[in-house]
Amino acid sequence: MDTSSPRSAVRSLLTRYTLMAFVAGAALAGGVGVLAQSATGMHHGMMMGSGHSAADFSAQLQHGLQHLYVDIEATDEQKAQIDPLVKQALSDLQSLHAQMQSSQSQVTQALLQSPVDRAALEAARAAHLQLADQVSRRFVQLIADVGDVLTPAQRKPFAAHVAKIHPF
Repeated sequence: MDTSSPRSAVRSLLTRYTLMAFVAGAALAGGVGVLAQSATGMHHGMMMGSGHSAADFSAQLQHGLQHLYVDIEATDEQKAQIDPLVKQALSDLQSLHAQMQSSQSQVTQALLQSPVDRAALEAARAAHLQLADQVSRRFVQLIADVGDVLTPAQRKPFAAHVAKIHPF
């Protein structure tokens, strides 16, 4: 009997969960980072949980928004409409991020059981995918909401920012 098979299966499962966690984290960062993305490409440093405080993240977000506003030539009225959209999305995405962390904790607990709790792993996987879908939906909602505020000419540079950090 090949004893490497169960180990290989667990390793494969861990790799998949790591990949899903990375993708979900990137989607989360992209959700708020799309507006904070500046011409310098700061989006990788904007992932929550990367050692930055909420104040640091907020400062980076505001800095990035200012660059975006310059790039799209946003009016003061547009900025006043976009800022609350971003803040609400950030709040929504932070809540989803906390739920994802809980899902990851469930995976860890399931793997520590003897034998491995496959049903709990499957439940955590399904929950994690559902949360990733919610993050993606919220991200798309944010893009659409901001797009509604912009003129067609402003949407071109905005679309370029979106394409850089979240290829669909």
